[in-house]
Amino acid sequence: QVQLVESGGGLVQAGGSLRLSCAASGSTFSRGAVGWYRQAPGKQRELVAQISSGGSTMYADSVKGRFTISRDNAKNTAYLQMNSLKPEDTAVYYCRLRITFVGDYWGQGTQVTVSS
Repeated sequence: QVQLVESGGGLVQAGGSLRLSCAASGSTFSRGAVGWYRQAPGKQRELVAQISSGGSTMYADSVKGRFTISRDNAKNTAYLQMNSLKPEDTAVYYCRLRITFVGDYWGQGTQVTVSS
């Protein structure tokens, strides 16, 4: 069973930066695609960014040019660097790891609050 633990959330002023981390247990991390999702109050959870096992990335239009997803397989950790944060980025951010034929795992979430 894989466990994911997010960290790095917090309160930041608009225009500021945060870096989220997603640490995975076990030895299968490098085989999976990692996604960062967010859910704001009263809204559906949405995909923010994703990185494949091979390193290919994709971003939601709302964060392109501001957020960068990356991974360090040696550390079993994925990151989401968030720059130029806006109040509308306020949400709980979740990490997801999908490994074909193995499983689909979620972290517990970390709160990001951007003040105006």
